[in-house]
Amino acid sequence: MSDYISKEKLAESAEKEYKLLQEKISAGNLTPKDRMAIPQQEMPVAEPTARARLMSEVALGYTKEQAVVEANRCLQCKNAPCMKGCPVSVPIPSFIAEVAKGEFKKAVDIIKTTNLLPAICGRVCPQEKQCQGQCTVGKTYKSAEKAVSIGRLERFVADYERENNLQTIPEVAKETGKKVAIIGSGPAGLTVAADVRRAGHSVTVFEAFHKAGGVMIYGIPEFRLPKAIVAKEIDMLKKMGVEFRTNFLVGRTGTLPQLLKEQGFDAAFIGTGAGLPKFMHIEGENLIGVFSANEYLTRANLMKAYDREHADTPLYEAKHVVVCGGGNVAMDAARMAYRLGAEKVDVIYRRTKNEMPARREEVAHAEEEGVNFRYLENPVKILGDENGRVKGVTALSYELGEPDASGRRSPVAIKGSEHDIDCDAVIVALGNGSNPLMVRTTPGLNADAKGHITVDENSKTSLDGVWAGGDIVLGAATVILAMGEGRKAAAGINEYLA
Repeated sequence: MSDYISKEKLAESAEKEYKLLQEKISAGNLTPKDRMAIPQQEMPVAEPTARARLMSEVALGYTKEQAVVEANRCLQCKNAPCMKGCPVSVPIPSFIAEVAKGEFKKAVDIIKTTNLLPAICGRVCPQEKQCQGQCTVGKTYKSAEKAVSIGRLERFVADYERENNLQTIPEVAKETGKKVAIIGSGPAGLTVAADVRRAGHSVTVFEAFHKAGGVMIYGIPEFRLPKAIVAKEIDMLKKMGVEFRTNFLVGRTGTLPQLLKEQGFDAAFIGTGAGLPKFMHIEGENLIGVFSANEYLTRANLMKAYDREHADTPLYEAKHVVVCGGGNVAMDAARMAYRLGAEKVDVIYRRTKNEMPARREEVAHAEEEGVNFRYLENPVKILGDENGRVKGVTALSYELGEPDASGRRSPVAIKGSEHDIDCDAVIVALGNGSNPLMVRTTPGLNADAKGHITVDENSKTSLDGVWAGGDIVLGAATVILAMGEGRKAAAGINEYLA
């Protein structure tokens, strides 16, 4: 569990570092060695005990002084290894150089040449595995956690622009008369919409839910990604001329062939994500009180189940919640359970903390908020009472064996280690598969055995004029990877329509 340091203490420390830094910059003798000696700036967060019951954002963002100090840790490497780790190729050294000078608006404008969603990416992207994983500073310390905090700086400048009403509408080219349909308003779909609209094409985004934003609205909790920020980014697209049609499920309300043939769209992009939850296929999984993380988080995020006075969706009352899984979604579900009234939350994971795919920061935040981690265990049965409600799980204990295909050591069950864990709700967070609706209702659209739509190196599908990207192609991935696929597809669409 990490130590909690108040925002005030962090700000006070940053101000001292800022003054020392300004003296060295004024003297013109800030060397690479000096930059390496600058302490990494911690992200201020809300107090754990209080925030565990609140939906407000946990990470509070850098102060101006923290941002400038952190930016000056950057060595401005000529070969920019950090950019190689960014799926959308943000000009990272260039934007950080502007932050280091206090030119925050210039910094965010640089980011937006390749990424129109910096406030979102700065909050939810796994930078430690991408840009920060390639950072020279981090490699010198032999730890991505010691790298320049690229994501926190990205978030800071995006927030600075929004909070100071400095946002400018991206330039749109002359109207071409071509129409493009975007199916799904998640990160991939929004990225394609932006890039295709900038090229002057008419863009309509079709969203199955009543709100646009995809997984950023229904999947990622408010305490990690405030919905007002997503809405602001979508509003920017609307100002660019992008049309959004909600409550339109392509495959039911209308099919893709109908959009292309009857409504006159010249091209289409499929970015419907991976919304089909995976289950454990064990006894008791149909009991009352067993949820997929997908449903649990959708009720809480999109339908605001936590707002008991105004929400139109029911909230399942549970005091002891067990979450099965070790990814970011499992962390979101576990932390959400406290905010929905749970008194105890256990995360069961069949490997150890070292193998967990969740971001280190999310695990640390969960630990701070009181989530209990049960490593090297896995449920084999869910137990029910006489009314068909969950009353516990039977789990096996495990030990780690040889590495599997992914490089992680495989869990091996220990014979005779069955034991019961009391609980009154179980949330299954083992990832999602692809919804088969698009493939079933679109003749000639090819998919692999797992239901992922197959595309070529330019993200084009088996159908003429149709591209796809994001989780529907990759499987459950990250926001920024989906955006990277979206940029590739948008380039293909623009070339096709030219």
